[in-house]
Amino acid sequence: MGTEQREFILYPAIDIRDGKAVRLYKGDYAAMTVYHEDPAAVAAQWQEQGAAFIHVVDLDGAKDGKRKNRSVIEAVVQAVHVPVQVGGGIRTMETVESYFELGVERCILGTAAVQEPEFVKAALRRYGERIVIGLDAKDGMVAVNGWLETADVKAIDLGKELAAHGATRVVFTDIARDGTLTGPNTPAIVQMAKETGLQVIASGGVKSIDDLVELSTYADQGVAGAIIGKALYTGAIQLSEAIRSVMRA
Repeated sequence: MGTEQREFILYPAIDIRDGKAVRLYKGDYAAMTVYHEDPAAVAAQWQEQGAAFIHVVDLDGAKDGKRKNRSVIEAVVQAVHVPVQVGGGIRTMETVESYFELGVERCILGTAAVQEPEFVKAALRRYGERIVIGLDAKDGMVAVNGWLETADVKAIDLGKELAAHGATRVVFTDIARDGTLTGPNTPAIVQMAKETGLQVIASGGVKSIDDLVELSTYADQGVAGAIIGKALYTGAIQLSEAIRSVMRA
C-alpha cells in the first residue's frame, strides 16, 4: 500500500458568506475580504482552468449551524460538471441528504465530529466515502463552531477514532496558517496521514506552486490533495499552471 501511486487532487476553494465568495484571515470573521459577488461564476472559472473538484465552505453555516447559503451552493453545483464537496454547518442527516439532493458529491462534517459523534458515525455507515471529516486544528487540538472554540481532543486521536468507524478521507486545516500565505504545515499533514491511515486533503497556508508540488510528493503516504484559497484569489497561484506542475512532479 505504501508504494502504490496515489492521486493528488487540487481543490480550488470557494468560501461563502452572505452569498458572496470571501476569504478569512486565520479564521477571523472580522478579517474578511470579499473577492466575488457570484460564487457560481467563480466555480465556472475554476472549472475552465482545469479543476477536477470544487471545495465549498458555507461560513455562515459553520458559525451558526444554519443553511443560509443553500441556494448559492445549488447555483455552484449547477454551474459546473465537476464534483463539488461542501462543508460548514452540516450537523444533521437531513442537511446531508439535502445537499446530496442538490447534486453535491461529498459532505464535510467538522464540528459535528466532536459534538455529534453518533450522527457522524451514522452518516459514515450510510454514505461511506461521500462523507469527509473536516479536522481543523489549533496547536494540534480540534477547533469547532467556525473555529471560535477549541475542543479538548487531539486532531490525530479524533482522526484515528473516525477511521475506525469507516472514515476514509479528511480535510486537515492548520488554522494558524489559513489565509496567511505562509506555507502549509507539511509535517503535521504527513503525520496525520501516516498515523490515521486516512487520505488527507491539506488545507491552510498554501502560497505557491512549490508548496503544492512538495505536498504531492507525499501522495504515496496518504496526502491525497490540497485546497487552494487565498493564493488563487490574489493571483499568487494560477490554477491551470499548478495542475500541470503537480502532474509533472
